[in-house]
Amino acid sequence: MTKTKDNKGLYTLPSNQEKIDLLKRKNEEALLGGGEARIASQHKKGKLTARERLHMLLDEGSFQEIGKFVMHRCKDFGLDKQHYLGDGVVTGFGTINGRLVYVFSQDFTVFGGSLSETHAEKIVKIMDLAMKNGAPVIGLNDSGGARIQEGVVSLGGYADIFYRNTLASGVVPQISAVMGPCAGGAVYSPAITDFVLMVEKTSYMFVTGPNVVKTVTHEEVTSEELGGTSAHSTKSGVTHFSCSNEVECINNIRQLISYMPQNCEEQSPVYPYQSDSSESRPQLNDIMPENPNQPYDMREVIGDVVDPDSFLEVHKNFAENIVVGFGRLAGKSIGIVGNQPASMAGVLDINASTKAARFVRFCDAFNIPLLVFEDVPGFLPGTDQEWHGIIAHGAKLLYAFCEATVPRVTVITRKAYGGAYDVMNSKHIGADMNFAWPTAEIAVMGAKGASEIIFKKEIAEADDPQKALDEKVEEYTQKFANPYRAAHRGFIDEVILPENTRIKLIQAFNMLKNKVDKIPRKKHGNIPL
Repeated sequence: MTKTKDNKGLYTLPSNQEKIDLLKRKNEEALLGGGEARIASQHKKGKLTARERLHMLLDEGSFQEIGKFVMHRCKDFGLDKQHYLGDGVVTGFGTINGRLVYVFSQDFTVFGGSLSETHAEKIVKIMDLAMKNGAPVIGLNDSGGARIQEGVVSLGGYADIFYRNTLASGVVPQISAVMGPCAGGAVYSPAITDFVLMVEKTSYMFVTGPNVVKTVTHEEVTSEELGGTSAHSTKSGVTHFSCSNEVECINNIRQLISYMPQNCEEQSPVYPYQSDSSESRPQLNDIMPENPNQPYDMREVIGDVVDPDSFLEVHKNFAENIVVGFGRLAGKSIGIVGNQPASMAGVLDINASTKAARFVRFCDAFNIPLLVFEDVPGFLPGTDQEWHGIIAHGAKLLYAFCEATVPRVTVITRKAYGGAYDVMNSKHIGADMNFAWPTAEIAVMGAKGASEIIFKKEIAEADDPQKALDEKVEEYTQKFANPYRAAHRGFIDEVILPENTRIKLIQAFNMLKNKVDKIPRKKHGNIPL
């Protein structure tokens, strides 16, 4: 200690070395979060700590922490005697594959990761920095919800975060990993962000928990059944990626980020690509079944067209009648939407329309070109769909494509019937290039249904109605169940051999790389929600 004298006498000041030692102790204290016992409890549940997650997510040595010594300000209910440095969330910035990202990771070992006024302020600070500097925000959520002891200030903290989520939407990519509980108001921040990942058996999301559900609706349901990974990846569609463990979840985030630009003003990174001599894919010539009603897997088409092993499917387990995801074409990022004949014949329903519309809008917001593979027999009929709003939900997908100004290319592989033909990125709603395979069928409806309507009287009066129907079906098929009428009109730019699909797409997107398209000036449109 150093003795210093002033006009009132002697007093003691710590030496410089003591000040350095104090900082070291505080750093060590902050790194321990809620303490070794609680860290051990976290590990026992099969969960990593907040800092371990960030260590895995970010490039080695790149993390720079902000707000390490922040503490809560609450003096009620005994909290004045409990203080932990960092207050239950680790915030800062780092890099993923050399690219800047802002991160927050909630620490369940400190007050169950509950959100306090200062906890929220730390998250808001890095979100504001992300907006100013144009870089993605990644949140690793593991929280028991609002800190009850703080009352309305913790609720206000959530609202501050929601507000930033909304302002940042479409400006910088936002990714949420739910790696533990996420209940009540806490669920709305991930819901506003662009992509949500969940970990099987350790994470769940719900607005009201099983006990409240039982009290209000008398339903007996577990946390896993109500809001677990399976429920949200297959039933509600809230989560985009279901991960078997935290390591897989973090690796998915790193991969997902690689397809995106830093912000809405930039382009996605281009990866090195070594072209082969022809880019031909002869196997595509044999992928289409002879029977037009027989299914095939659209993922095989996508896999053969994009760069090898580059397809990352989004929302894989939800609305499986449509496939969406990211891929690369000659090293460049593209967003892919494809009807899936292997599920419900690829028909468009409420869930498929909403799933695809959300994905299309993300790609358009962040300058990611869109590739559409079309094989759609129409919209799903029935009272359930009509009463639950298939008209409005189908219109979401129509709206999303219509407002998209990124390069847009469609390949019709087989069926393109009725209003679904229009909706799936047709020339009429602004697609830049539309290709069709020789197997394409572009018509108002299938040949049988059309013949039964057009030739109803002739068939009824025929000596052999079934034979007459078969003849009319063949006649209609010859006239309309092909791509050539649409090509004659210019609605199809080129009918191509399946094996040439990849090279045609590389050339088309290269031609469109400097595309400039503007929608009419407005505050914002009114999408049919």
